[in-house]
Amino acid sequence: MLVNAWHWRKFASNIAILGKIKDKTIFSFLFSLLPLSLCLAPAMAAGERIGVAKSQENTRQWSEITNRLQQVGIDYCIVDTSYWEQELDLGNINVLVLPNVETLTGVQANILQQWMSRGGKVIVTGPTGNLSQPIVRSQLRSLFGAYWGFPLSSPASLQLSETMPSQWSGSNQLSQTFMGAAVIPSNPNSQTAAVWLAEGNPPAAVVTENSTVLGWRWGIDAVSSPSVDVAWLQAALNRYGISTYGRFLPISHKEPTSCRPNTLPGNETRPLLPHWQLENTAPLPESRFNFPDGANITPVEVESMSREIEGLIARFESTLLTADASQSEINPSTGKVIEQLLSNRVEGNKSQLYSSLSNLHSVPTKKANPVNGNARQALKEARERLNKFQLFVEQRDYIQARRQWLEARRTLWDNYPTDRQLAQSEIRAMWLDRGTIVKARSESDLAAIFDRMAKAGINTVFFETVNAGYSIYPSRVAPQQNPLIRGWDPLKVAIKLAHERGMELHAWVWTFAAANQRHNIILNLPINNLGPLLSRYPDWAMSDRKGNLFHYNSGKAFLDPANPGVRRYLSLLLEEIATQYDVDGIQLDYIRYPFQSGDGTKTYGYGIAARQQFGQITGVDPTTLTLSNPLWSQWTGFRIQQVDSFVESVSQQLKQKRSDLILSTAVFPMVRHQRLVQIQQNWEEWIRQGWIDLLVPMTYAMDTQELQKLTSPLFSRSTEGTALILPGIRLLNLPDVVAVDQMQLLRGMSTEGFALFAAENFNSNLEKIFSRTQGNLASNQKDPLPHRQPFQATLSRYQTLQKEWNFLLTNHQISLNEKTLREWGQQADELASTLEELAAQPSTKNLLSAKLALSSFRRKFPRWTEETNAVPSYQAEVWQNRLVTLDNLLSYGEKRVLNQGQSRLN
Repeated sequence: MLVNAWHWRKFASNIAILGKIKDKTIFSFLFSLLPLSLCLAPAMAAGERIGVAKSQENTRQWSEITNRLQQVGIDYCIVDTSYWEQELDLGNINVLVLPNVETLTGVQANILQQWMSRGGKVIVTGPTGNLSQPIVRSQLRSLFGAYWGFPLSSPASLQLSETMPSQWSGSNQLSQTFMGAAVIPSNPNSQTAAVWLAEGNPPAAVVTENSTVLGWRWGIDAVSSPSVDVAWLQAALNRYGISTYGRFLPISHKEPTSCRPNTLPGNETRPLLPHWQLENTAPLPESRFNFPDGANITPVEVESMSREIEGLIARFESTLLTADASQSEINPSTGKVIEQLLSNRVEGNKSQLYSSLSNLHSVPTKKANPVNGNARQALKEARERLNKFQLFVEQRDYIQARRQWLEARRTLWDNYPTDRQLAQSEIRAMWLDRGTIVKARSESDLAAIFDRMAKAGINTVFFETVNAGYSIYPSRVAPQQNPLIRGWDPLKVAIKLAHERGMELHAWVWTFAAANQRHNIILNLPINNLGPLLSRYPDWAMSDRKGNLFHYNSGKAFLDPANPGVRRYLSLLLEEIATQYDVDGIQLDYIRYPFQSGDGTKTYGYGIAARQQFGQITGVDPTTLTLSNPLWSQWTGFRIQQVDSFVESVSQQLKQKRSDLILSTAVFPMVRHQRLVQIQQNWEEWIRQGWIDLLVPMTYAMDTQELQKLTSPLFSRSTEGTALILPGIRLLNLPDVVAVDQMQLLRGMSTEGFALFAAENFNSNLEKIFSRTQGNLASNQKDPLPHRQPFQATLSRYQTLQKEWNFLLTNHQISLNEKTLREWGQQADELASTLEELAAQPSTKNLLSAKLALSSFRRKFPRWTEETNAVPSYQAEVWQNRLVTLDNLLSYGEKRVLNQGQSRLN
């Protein structure tokens, strides 16, 4: 229901009369939050509770915090951070208050992320999370949308933001003065609700849809009065639909109960989990630097902040070039463009063409007319603000420096080029998750999902086909179809829908993970139910050293890869999918062991078969081994070999049945040694041996710089082979424009595409953006898929490169002498000619000619870009990365098209 303003005043007046809060005008600020929520939701059901976090840091002020909570008149429970280890510890709360909780662990941050993704709301005060590990701090900033930046040098008064309604924004009724801190927005969707009346008017309160962040140590008498704290807490709760006005609970000296339930569904005792990183959850940092609590910015942070803006400017500029070039109608021949350019030279400027890419689009031509003036102006403004940021730092005016930095960042995000095509010939994949499939209860429902993906330019779908031991389809091999699927075959329907829309469908299969406690809760089964497969074959399970089947953090139980029965079952299951359904590919997920600790205290793989086989080799039961034992490395190698040999056998088996089938693996991008020790996943070997076609690393990050850090090592020599690489982008909690920025980063690296996780987080705004930047427009419909037509994709991608070069040349944006220009033009056209011949007639001879031409071009290209002072280093790096991708596609095509074609003839 909508809240009438008269009722609000009446509540404030009544409260003042009752003496609960002496200054009734303090409540006038409550109206200010109306535009942030548009309207106030109805009050929550009486059975829903609020949780308040109690920590080591706020224990001394707990009586003052409790006093304020009682004045607000809410029924709340306590979340003790000392024992907070699972999402279940939050019970059934809908709102969590974090009053000055300075230390949160990585596992707690991950729990918050999962809980908030399902609608949980937070109220954050003080320097919450500031003493956590740096990577955890970054994750919390992303979740909360803001963070404690730096304390003010003196007490200041609160003032509502100018975005508030005029009748409230001018009020001085909230001007109590006390000591606080600047709250730094860290999300493009963050809104400032109040500012401090101090130099620069730094934010005092910042809100997002699911968070409220207050810039003072709430609940401490020495900082702020109870009346101010109570009023702000009531307003924050009201944003979330909890009306507290007129609700005065009797004062109780009894400590509220814990939010933590004693039992789980099925009356089973709830297991306590140790503090380990949750499996399958990667930290999602918003930024790689931290603001200090003091007023200054350290030199290290100045460098990091500058680097972040410079990187964003570089990607913005490169994206704008791609967008402009895609719309231009320029002669495709680089040589002819150069000859035309040289013939039109003005007398007196024959030796050099001078320009700068920083002034790109300043000399538009009829054939290559750049558009999007807002983006160009934003680029200019961001550069100016970056310069001012560095100037203010030199002057030690850190408040103004931060303001310039934030405005530069905001300007670029708000004007990021998303109005035109940015795509090239690439794999644009999306995981279609089980939850989304289950919600689609018919073909028509599923068709609507495929329509959205097709409109957004998705050309490959990873369809969740086997999950936690259940198949999504009626199987003759799997023991049970997912019980939430009734009366239809989603896999069969999905294949039909995908192919009708020109999309590929790959069956996404949980390989060794065979039971899931979270899935048991959804199905209302006992928490430790082993699922349909392991319940039938319990000897197939692996365990930890103590015999526990479920992983200590992920809640999943795994099959033993060393068990012959497991290997036969999985081989039959994958063969059934490949031969009974017209899938275009199969993706192996959970193709590894469960996560283990690096110190050897938490290890897995002790299945009956594994123990017997290792014992036969060494005479030792692996359960007796410790990290210091000489046989430990052999035990690790034994488990690595089990996974490797399974991938090899499945690859050979499936390719014999269907040579056209694409085999991919979803993997972790961890450092190799750590990965081998902790999950025994050796995907470099799979690439070198040619067992897989696509590698899909789960490079999930909230920060584009962090994505680059995770992805760059994937292209080292250790990963050289014939597999194409599709880094993953996780859409959960990722601002839409950041998703586009991450896609553009990957397009500028040596990748053949990307994969988006997952359909459940694919919102309508992203659909609109993708339809403009990569949708199935007429010019984009004919783009070949790299893994299907690698030689045609190589040609198409090279033509996209040529278009960018020709656009710059036509607009006088390349500065090179005449000799070098002619050399570039000649070799560019020769390479185009050889690629055209190879695409039209694939043969070993034409492939060799293309490889030689590409190798020669790549050797000289760095010299050409170094000779010009017009091409920024990032743009030159992007072009070189894209040339590397052409080489990768030629090698893949040699294996996929020529070698396999010859094998079929033999």
